[in-house]
Amino acid sequence: MSKTILIIDDSPFIKRQITELTQKHDYTVMGHAVNGEEGIRMFTEIKPDLTILDIVMPGIDGMETASVLLQEEPGAKILMLSSICDADTIDEVKSLGLKYLIPKPIEPELLLATMEMLMKN
Repeated sequence: MSKTILIIDDSPFIKRQITELTQKHDYTVMGHAVNGEEGIRMFTEIKPDLTILDIVMPGIDGMETASVLLQEEPGAKILMLSSICDADTIDEVKSLGLKYLIPKPIEPELLLATMEMLMKN
């Protein structure tokens, strides 16, 4: 049975890239939200196995969205994406209890390997 994914990212290119990449593996993209508010609503409805979440988005940013998702589902598997991967951003991701931050532009092999590690834990 394939694992389900929710993508929360305002970039149509990232959505397409992740969808095309994961279709070739054991994942099914169940939804795509373009902002945190929509992502929170979809997360509640879909209950995905994995959420891929951009940090920089309009409205509620990815950090706040991740915090809400983790309050709703403490064991949620969340993989953060960002074009900003400085020490402050890494520290903020870690402060949420999250372990994985993938830099943009996305390297497909790194994304898939990180997804697999996250799903095993």
